[in-house]
Amino acid sequence: MALRRPAWLTRRRALLVCVIALLGVLSACSSTRYYAQAVGGHLELLSKTRPVDTVIADPATPPAVVRKLQLARDMRQFASRELGLPDNDSYKRYADLGRPYAVWNVVSTPELSLTPRASCFFFVGCISYRGFFSEHDARDFAAARSAAGDDVYVYGVPAYSTLGWLSDPLLNTFLGYSDTDLARLIFHELAHQLVYVDGDSAFNEAFATSVEIEGARRWRLVHGDAAPERETTSQQRREQFQHLLAHTQHQLTEIYTGPASDADKRTRKHLALQQLLHDYQALKQQWGGYRGYDHWFDPPPGNAHLASLATYHNRVPAFSQLLHEQSDELPKFYAAVRELAKLPTAERNARLDALQQRGASTPAATQ
Repeated sequence: MALRRPAWLTRRRALLVCVIALLGVLSACSSTRYYAQAVGGHLELLSKTRPVDTVIADPATPPAVVRKLQLARDMRQFASRELGLPDNDSYKRYADLGRPYAVWNVVSTPELSLTPRASCFFFVGCISYRGFFSEHDARDFAAARSAAGDDVYVYGVPAYSTLGWLSDPLLNTFLGYSDTDLARLIFHELAHQLVYVDGDSAFNEAFATSVEIEGARRWRLVHGDAAPERETTSQQRREQFQHLLAHTQHQLTEIYTGPASDADKRTRKHLALQQLLHDYQALKQQWGGYRGYDHWFDPPPGNAHLASLATYHNRVPAFSQLLHEQSDELPKFYAAVRELAKLPTAERNARLDALQQRGASTPAATQ
């Protein structure tokens, strides 16, 4: 008897046909190889997925994986029921990729700038990084950008979003996270399916980060926290580390936009980054030797490292203030974010600046 192809695979292969046709149009373009690896990588990922319930019921599935998948299933339901995030097939299938990350991102900036070089693609517009399914390909691209004089940062990413075009699966790369961080990751990725602005990575990532923070807070309130003190300590460390990096970002921005010569800017950049390392060592002592952020300094950070963090976090206080002004009601918050998303970039940034300023003077607005 002929095996029937699952409907989900039929839909994805139909999409693949469209993308391959598009690649034919791009055959004279250097982007062709990049699009091809993206399509191939995603199809390989999809070929390994199984329904979460099937994996949970499989006697061969390790108990630790069963527990995490059961938890992720509950979080997925909570996301739609309590947070108003999309109710679709995303995160209802599971794949073990046999590697620690789903993709590797490359951020590159000019030597004397914190502005990431944008990569522009069909469907998603321009983003502040370039992702690869192969770590080797990511490092080859980073090496080429470095040879051209850029600061570069390559980092592994446990998840990525297709923005609702396809059903994103749960991955083995999620399962090493703490329970709270697993919730944050799922809520963050689903938020990208709710509101997304082409060409504005800082807006998109800060919005999704604000949703993950609020969503995790609400998850803990409903389900309790097996280790509330540990979570509080983790959040405090995260905030202190982000503050440390933000301070260095501010220093470097002043250096790069100042009137000094490029040679002097290079010297002052080096000193600022050395001070960052020194301040981090002092912070670790306050933490009793906690080393959870050591990977940020191997290799030593540069513009691209700092730019990647800024993309995710610099606008979070503005979104937190917006949520506060909507009486912490998520439907109103999402509607207000959609209105911001419709604005021209300059006006949208001005509104976010104003929100951020109000938040700085409003103790009730917390992150």
